[in-house]
Amino acid sequence: MLTIDETKCEKDGICAAVCPTQIIFLNNGNGMPQIKPGAEQMCLSCGHCVSACPHGALTHDSVDMYESPPIKKELNINLEQTTQFLRSRRSIRNFSGRAVEKDKIQALIEIARYAPTGSNLQLLEWIVIQDPAQIRALLDDTVTWMKGLIQKGPNALFSPYIVPVIRVWDEGYDMILRNTPVLVIAAAPNDADFGMVDVLLALSYLELAAPKFKMGGCWAGLLHHALRRHQPLRDLVGLTERLPHYFPMMLGYPKFKFHRLVERRPPKISWK
Repeated sequence: MLTIDETKCEKDGICAAVCPTQIIFLNNGNGMPQIKPGAEQMCLSCGHCVSACPHGALTHDSVDMYESPPIKKELNINLEQTTQFLRSRRSIRNFSGRAVEKDKIQALIEIARYAPTGSNLQLLEWIVIQDPAQIRALLDDTVTWMKGLIQKGPNALFSPYIVPVIRVWDEGYDMILRNTPVLVIAAAPNDADFGMVDVLLALSYLELAAPKFKMGGCWAGLLHHALRRHQPLRDLVGLTERLPHYFPMMLGYPKFKFHRLVERRPPKISWK
């Protein structure tokens, strides 16, 4: 599984030390890194060994060193930049109406695929809905489901919240998908060990990267509630039983800009 450039390898054992499953060892004969016999199936293909080698001496069958570019120090951002970048994230609920280019959605998903996944299984799948007619069909089905809940009485699930949503919908205002031009759904199959965590991490990566494409996103919580509880809606989207973990996100060009970093509540921390 490992290919070693013996002219570059310093036999320092870093690749073995960072291996999460400890299947790499240094051969006593020549000191070169090797995989323990019979341990190949334990490899996570995480790329730690390739990434941590400071000499560029090691490549892996599943993680090619030549497709793993060096980290450029000049691109590192400082603490102040990092803080502003993360604090400036806003949920976008007002979209400009401008159509979103397919290649930019593709680029965002390409970035999101670098989010961590449980056991590095990388099983995420994506559904992208751009057709206005299909988005409208999702909205109509969601509203029908919500109205059915309201008819069950004032104590029905989410009733206090969805009553005003339906009221403004009937007045012509969409609080469900906010007239989004694009709906992006990340989904994970049954055999993803931590499927919902994988989904949320990937969407977080996508949302954080979106402003660099002049776009923004918003987590479609109302639609998610409907998808979880209304089978016809899942059928319309294409979320089969094979994909039990999922979450939808609105995506598009913002109508307005934000100019300040809004304060949040202080964290509650229990030090042990």
